[in-house]
Amino acid sequence: MRRREFITLFGGVAATWPLTAPAQRSSNLPTIGFLGAGTPLTYGPWVAVFAQRLRELGWIEDRTIAIEIRWAEGRTERYAEIAAEFAQLKLDAILTIGTPATLAAKQATSAVPIIFVAVNDPVAFGMVANLARPGGNMTGLSNQQHEVAGKRVELLREVVPGLRRLAILANTANASGALEMKDVQMLAGSIGLETVPLQIRQAEEIRPALESLNNRADALYFASDPLFNSNRVQINTVVLGLRLPTVYGFREYIEAGGLMSYGANFPALFRRGAEFVDKILHGAKPANIPVEQPTKFDLVINLTTANTLGLTVPDKLLALADEVIQ
Repeated sequence: MRRREFITLFGGVAATWPLTAPAQRSSNLPTIGFLGAGTPLTYGPWVAVFAQRLRELGWIEDRTIAIEIRWAEGRTERYAEIAAEFAQLKLDAILTIGTPATLAAKQATSAVPIIFVAVNDPVAFGMVANLARPGGNMTGLSNQQHEVAGKRVELLREVVPGLRRLAILANTANASGALEMKDVQMLAGSIGLETVPLQIRQAEEIRPALESLNNRADALYFASDPLFNSNRVQINTVVLGLRLPTVYGFREYIEAGGLMSYGANFPALFRRGAEFVDKILHGAKPANIPVEQPTKFDLVINLTTANTLGLTVPDKLLALADEVIQ
């Protein structure tokens, strides 16, 4: 989905599906809690896709469904606070975005059905017993971030001549980010790359970590994290100042000035997430709904950024790209 389509969709849905929690809800409607990992600004387009699919399925806010929306803004402490609040409300289901939000919801309740979207590895993190038969009160959609880490490293090698030192930035307060960093270090080592790991746990640590890279790395890999997404414009401003090529997990970073992204198509995940909610509200049990993995992965390249960095993107890579930003 291209930027223009996002804007059109968001503009059409936002008027009927607000991005902040209303003060009062009707107790007569089925109610879901929406635990957003980032902010309305950074996650708005994906929320709009989710909302549109709900409407297509007959779920209209304040008419056929009530939705309690909360935003964690990428802050670790907010996940547990919101999950604890949701556990006290009379909810029919909880939708979570990302690994930290899902783990917090799992800790808060074993009774309310939980549908997760964009979780790295739900089996490794103990959310489900297995993908085919999750068991318990959780199911949803993974994004396989760490499983495609090798592809991202290979993309950097194709675009950055003589890549020898790869920096990896991860929010280690996020178990998913820590796992992805470990995987990238192992992959990089197996092909002879030196790695420069950078670990942060809060937004204030991002800029100092990046600035410490001055002349210490040839490129930078970002382990996906809501905290980075919420600060992506500032991050890319710093990184471009350091003249570092970057690779990310999804396109929003590239629209904000990053070089490349490769990862699951998030609009497709959020549309499918709405369908999981629909199944739960019609009586299905999470234990019996298989966890799904993404079927579409997108490669996005910012050619303007490549030119700014003095990099030549091979024609074969441009031909493979799902989107080229110029």
